[in-house]
Amino acid sequence: MIRIKSAFAIGIHAFPVDIEVDISNGLPQLIVVGLPDTSIKEARERVRTAIKNSGFPFPPDKITVNLAPADIKKEGAAFDFPIALGILACQGVVPSEKLSALTFLGELALDGTLRPLKGAIAITAGLKNHGFVLPADNAGEAALAQHATIYPVKSLREAVEFLLGDHPVEPVKKYPYENKTCCQGSVDFSEVRGQQTAKRALEIAVAGNHKILMIGPPGGGKTMLARRIPSILSPMDFEEALEITKIQSISGLLGERPGLVHERPFRSPHYTSSAVALAGGGTDPRPGEMSLAHGGVLFLDEFPEFRRDALETLRGPLEDGCITISRAKSQVTYPAHFLLVAAMNPCPCGHLGDSRKQCRCSLGQIRKYQSKVSGPVLDRIDIHIEVPSLSFQTLTSQEPAESSAVIRERVCECRKLQRSRYRLRSYKTNSQMSPRDIKEFATPDLQGRKLIEMAMKELHLSARAYYKVLKIARTIGDLAGCEQIQSEHIAEAIQYRSLDRQWWS
Repeated sequence: MIRIKSAFAIGIHAFPVDIEVDISNGLPQLIVVGLPDTSIKEARERVRTAIKNSGFPFPPDKITVNLAPADIKKEGAAFDFPIALGILACQGVVPSEKLSALTFLGELALDGTLRPLKGAIAITAGLKNHGFVLPADNAGEAALAQHATIYPVKSLREAVEFLLGDHPVEPVKKYPYENKTCCQGSVDFSEVRGQQTAKRALEIAVAGNHKILMIGPPGGGKTMLARRIPSILSPMDFEEALEITKIQSISGLLGERPGLVHERPFRSPHYTSSAVALAGGGTDPRPGEMSLAHGGVLFLDEFPEFRRDALETLRGPLEDGCITISRAKSQVTYPAHFLLVAAMNPCPCGHLGDSRKQCRCSLGQIRKYQSKVSGPVLDRIDIHIEVPSLSFQTLTSQEPAESSAVIRERVCECRKLQRSRYRLRSYKTNSQMSPRDIKEFATPDLQGRKLIEMAMKELHLSARAYYKVLKIARTIGDLAGCEQIQSEHIAEAIQYRSLDRQWWS
């Protein structure tokens, strides 16, 4: 019997697997046990054909392959390569002592070449201080794990020659991480005319990672503003970039790009997306749009047009920063800490409150439209702002607008201040403060306390809304460079609760 090491990814976490191969007398057959899925069961034909086409003999005996531990369901085609090596080792083609020191991953083509696999970085980063032999196409991605040694091979024959010492394979070189800015140069906030209040609110939202909802008539610039948010996002550190790269690797979105992802994701799903598309799932649970937006922006345009059950899946991730997909025999947790940016019209026709065009919707239609977004979901959104339509004079104005580079500089300084303040905490932004930390870091002065007390009574703010006002005021104070939250910061924060103040209630 031969034992060889392999692994597979559960979510973005690595799970080691011992592959045991035994050849005994009996009818010629290849049996795979240990809760394999369909793709692993089909490996029998791929392995048999790949071994023959690589020029090695395939034993006419009973071959038993066990994937241990046997109580965990195994998924994916990454076990083809180690199973083939185990069979060759049982025949003496490969020395068994060479197999014990390395971990093998890869899908076999019928001619014996190795195909790339999904989630290679999740496996190599999860199993530290391991040596891996895997497809050459995955080498750049897998080498991002700083404590792993990666040996890239192109085929089963090349791997055998490497293990025999006939074909030396140099490990992939490690390169230091470069903290690059994630600014997208094709769009800029200077292109947006007017909407100074909306720009200010977006700056605050990005600086403190506060969820934001923009409400206004069609054509006011909500989508244009949202698509320029990536140009003011702060650059990522190594841990953030690695986690985002893992998620995109599991989802098969890396393609042929080597190295870490340097740009924060911007996801904009269509309003016909289902709850599974947003939250993730399937027979083999995969990340949804919320997880794909981790570390970046999730933009939901036409917010009320999304299905009610799809919007309700936002509740947990907006609070916890992760989403758990449960199945009968497994449970997968994906990170989902994103900046939610939503946009909507105030009514079906879109012109409620518009000074330039009269609304033609009935009161019943307005209430039905607004009720599509539930109160608990709205309560979890920190900032509500109105984006009015623009006049001709504003649109044709030649007055220069503030560029994204200037706004991004303020955002980065604010983020730096927050990282320093929360260096002993598990979070990095004001939006994640706990009630206990709010008492320590976001206590307003006496006048500000009176102001928020009056707002609680007049606007009937919930306890969650009360804490959100303090968090927003903390971010406003950070942008102004003030250590103590002042009354003007509280006043501005209350202004960003538009749904509590005006026609929505």
